[in-house]
Amino acid sequence: MNLLPPLPDHIPVLETPRLRLRGYRSSDFPAYVAMWQHPDFYRYLAPQPLPEEDIWGILLRAAGHWALQGYGFGAVEEKASGEFIGAVGFADRHRALDPPSNGAPEIGWVLAARTHGRGYATEAVQAALAWGDAHFGGARTMCIMHPDNVASRRVAEKFGYREFARTLYKNALTVLLERPGR
Repeated sequence: MNLLPPLPDHIPVLETPRLRLRGYRSSDFPAYVAMWQHPDFYRYLAPQPLPEEDIWGILLRAAGHWALQGYGFGAVEEKASGEFIGAVGFADRHRALDPPSNGAPEIGWVLAARTHGRGYATEAVQAALAWGDAHFGGARTMCIMHPDNVASRRVAEKFGYREFARTLYKNALTVLLERPGR
């Protein structure tokens, strides 16, 4: 008997040669928790592993984002194994940034440390951006990252993101990048 709830029909499923981008399932939670315990995963995101309660909140916010905004983050599943390996998508987090985002959809991606260096981030971001370009009417998008996250910076720059500011966000230096509207 399959106890997994069906995926919400308002969240697209995007396919790449090696990945499936889909809505979260509650069964993704243990793998997401495990990801957040690995220092190579969280080092640019948080000073320490997040507790389960916070990770559950991330999943719930993603589901709510789709319901309220019509876009959001979703799971990245490795097709070959069927395993949850990360998340990619867009959000409007209403971050207290200076300069402000002015409502630009913010793309982000996180992948399990064991998958780093395989080109999965590039593949997932490319699929998410293709979807975003078709659904945001050519609007400007942005992303934020830790200034030392060279790998993510390379992925962003491959797709036309350029630094437009550095600022403090939650007492940490943060790089703001933007991709002009298409």
